[in-house]
Amino acid sequence: MSNLANKRVCVTGGAGFLGRAVCARLRQSGAKEIFIPRSREFDLTRQDAVTRMFDAALPDIVIHLAAEVGGIGANEEHPGRFFYANMMMGVNLIEESRRRGVEKFVQVGTVCAYPKFCHAPFHEEDLWSGFPEETNAPYGVAKRALATMLDAYAREYGFNGVYLLPANLYGPGDNFDPRTSHVVAAMIRNFCEAVELGHRRVTCWGTGTASREFLYVDDAAEGIVKATDLLNDPTPINIGTGQEITISDLAGRIAKLCGFHGEIAWDRSRVDGQPRRRLDTSKAEKLLDWQASTSLDEGLRKTVEWWRSQTVADLAVSAQS
Repeated sequence: MSNLANKRVCVTGGAGFLGRAVCARLRQSGAKEIFIPRSREFDLTRQDAVTRMFDAALPDIVIHLAAEVGGIGANEEHPGRFFYANMMMGVNLIEESRRRGVEKFVQVGTVCAYPKFCHAPFHEEDLWSGFPEETNAPYGVAKRALATMLDAYAREYGFNGVYLLPANLYGPGDNFDPRTSHVVAAMIRNFCEAVELGHRRVTCWGTGTASREFLYVDDAAEGIVKATDLLNDPTPINIGTGQEITISDLAGRIAKLCGFHGEIAWDRSRVDGQPRRRLDTSKAEKLLDWQASTSLDEGLRKTVEWWRSQTVADLAVSAQS
């Protein structure tokens, strides 16, 4: 029987892209009461709002997914906000959880916390071997600091924390806003729109030589919920596929799925970000008996189909109005 059965679980960011998938998996695991704080009601960067949230949720377990995040452009535009918001949310939530005697706190970190020139595959022990890539360092450092906080709280207070490092996420329901989207959603939107408008050229950021590891959102949710159920240690754990792809190869796959057969150009004035990303996932396989099950091709196909269904639905609504 799952250790989550009949537990009250608070999921920050539970209404978001990853949060919806995590909440669905929690319900499958027997969690009966799931509290999802909304940002319009609870500003988690404020301690008084966090206190009110705990009064309302009375959680046994907290899963902290909420974040202020975006692609390279958003990180370049808002480094101060991304550091402050992500740092303060985590600090406030962990401290309040300690004060309230919460049974377990699960912090979902980011692959951006790893050093810029980390040797691939990234082992959890490599987390502290250098500084993150500059464009997302404020976000990555804020998230990395929370791993230190959980370790310190475990040693001084016996606080039960879990710290997870997921690969880059994608899937249906992702953020497709051109100002803040990550690479998969941005490419799907750009290539699909090029097909619809008859454009023969699509320009992507960077050189295309950097590599990334992509994790389908439902696989990520399964790994997070398994970790919530089974782990009782703040030692960082990677959650990913263990496979990488260059951005140029990714563009080619997405273009094909979208039906785009024109030229793919590269804007070399835009930075690539971290040169490589690939996680060693052996600890998750050993401790959680978990592996990602959705291939990149299958996940991309589902995401393209979802995006197209949304645009068709928008057109239908526009036609009726």
